[in-house]
Amino acid sequence: MIEAIKQLDIDILLWLNGSHSEFWDNVMWFASGKYTWLPFYGFLLLLLIWKYRKDAIFMILLIVLLITISDQLASGIFKPIFERLRPSHNPYLIDKLHIVNNYRGGKFGFISSHAANVFSLAFYLTLVARDKLKWLPFVLIPWAVFVSISRVYLGVHYPTDIIVPAVLSIPIALLVARIYNLYNPIIIKKFA
Repeated sequence: MIEAIKQLDIDILLWLNGSHSEFWDNVMWFASGKYTWLPFYGFLLLLLIWKYRKDAIFMILLIVLLITISDQLASGIFKPIFERLRPSHNPYLIDKLHIVNNYRGGKFGFISSHAANVFSLAFYLTLVARDKLKWLPFVLIPWAVFVSISRVYLGVHYPTDIIVPAVLSIPIALLVARIYNLYNPIIIKKFA
């Protein structure tokens, strides 16, 4: 069973990575960029401040906690424990992959920090902002999927490297949303 999953992981990776073109190389490179989404994050922050006023302060502060948890889970716990080579570092796959801009990422890839962070943020904001921004999940979830798929397309992650953090981000988002719902009324009351 495990071998079948590993083979499916490789097959999907090679299919997606092998479906390359100059157009998709540029799109996926853009999607995975470190600073690509800064204007998007800025827009989200302004939107939260506009819609939630004082409530946005704690909501936004908890985003820092959320990203710290998801990023440390991926980079500080999973990658060192599992030490699973990224496809771009796997000697068996290196000649089969299309590498974009000679980018190979770090040595280990399980689990994707990109996927952990974007899915955690998407689920968290879906939970805490659903009363005033009902449409937000329809933007954030596809965005998280897009960013995560770009990592597989670029050959730096297997599909399971993005599926696992997508699933793990749900309890992280629930936990941080719970903190927001429990303590925000107290904080607002104290400083109002």
